[in-house]
Amino acid sequence: MNYYSLNNKYHSVSFKDAVIKGLAPDRGLYFPETITPLTQSFFDSIEALSNEEIGLKVIQPFVSNEIPEAELKQIIAETLCFDFPCIAVEENVYSLELYHGPTMAFKDVGGRFMSRCLAYFNKNENQKNTVLVATSGDTGGAVASGFLGVKDVDVVILYPSGKVSDIQERQLTTLGQNITALEVNGVFDDCQDMVKKAFLDNNLSHKNLTSANSINIARWLPQMFYFFFAYKQLKKHNKPLIVSCPSGNFGNICAGILAKKLGLPIAHFVAATNANDTVPQFLQNGKYEPKPSVATISNAMDVGNPSNFVRIQEMYQNDLCEFKKDFSSYTYTDEETKIAMQEIYSNTGYIAEPHGAVGYLGLKKEMQNHSNSIGIFLETAHPIKFLDVVESVLKVQLSIPTQIKSLLDKEKTSIKINNYDDLKAFLG
Repeated sequence: MNYYSLNNKYHSVSFKDAVIKGLAPDRGLYFPETITPLTQSFFDSIEALSNEEIGLKVIQPFVSNEIPEAELKQIIAETLCFDFPCIAVEENVYSLELYHGPTMAFKDVGGRFMSRCLAYFNKNENQKNTVLVATSGDTGGAVASGFLGVKDVDVVILYPSGKVSDIQERQLTTLGQNITALEVNGVFDDCQDMVKKAFLDNNLSHKNLTSANSINIARWLPQMFYFFFAYKQLKKHNKPLIVSCPSGNFGNICAGILAKKLGLPIAHFVAATNANDTVPQFLQNGKYEPKPSVATISNAMDVGNPSNFVRIQEMYQNDLCEFKKDFSSYTYTDEETKIAMQEIYSNTGYIAEPHGAVGYLGLKKEMQNHSNSIGIFLETAHPIKFLDVVESVLKVQLSIPTQIKSLLDKEKTSIKINNYDDLKAFLG
């Protein structure tokens, strides 16, 4: 399997090179040259397969023979070493909980898969890589955890100062070893722009930069797994599935649509956003107009120019009419989000954090168009990661999970930067 740049289809690289480079030289995201649907027999018997067996079947065509099957099986086993339960919240509505991994966020899967792929590719190479990643919340923690202690890999995480939760910040800034956190005077889009600029800076070529944002195929592709796991659990209901993803950089929902292109029977996708409404506006007026991100209580979705949306457009050949058959997008304010959190808790006892609540709102709206369907909204992070918001909105006290307790007494260490020149000076 080769991957081409979305800015130049004639620029093609291997899976290994796409992982290591992260971004094409022309700033294009890499995209698989072929998407071959899985066999019907796979879907017919999916409930009899383990998550590891599903993961191998789904990802192997995209890795091809660049990682031998035995090693790939081990990578997948280490990636999928926790649960992905669908929890019944109300009649025909389920929460797909993606936060049972080490950093309690859905990005643990991509972080763990990519780190192990890079470690495999590096094991016989006499070189170091620098993983450069921008985060609006959970990406940084998942990447830091996934790459902690990985030989010959340094990780540099850029995050917007004052715009991630305290627990999210601790997950970035307390690990040490090969992990460095850069606290940026700006918003997530500033962090992401700096990362992309660094990749194209010839003066930094000696750093062997790669990205662990969802622009990297090894972070993006394994996110398909979630949707297959949900189908495995809910197939027995024999109803159309509507999936709502709280969406920021659009990597997760993009992976879901790729799963659909592989044959997974998802009837419709919803990209539920906060006030950062670039995509909902595009669906309304047909104009894609990125804008500066604004801060919300669902901060991991505070993205004004979602990188992965171009991959979604590629899967529909930029045909907006075809796209709308499978995809809707709705935007919600902080106040609407808080009300949804309160209503979910009051009516069902289920605690949804702000991102999940946005996903729930988008799901309920879209289900009005699909009678007799099953709805799934993604809970992408544990409520504890948004402790202040959840406790103040729901008037509850959350217990601290073991994964988080170990962070609370550690000292936060970050380096403050203001612009790209500061980043370049740090990288040397």
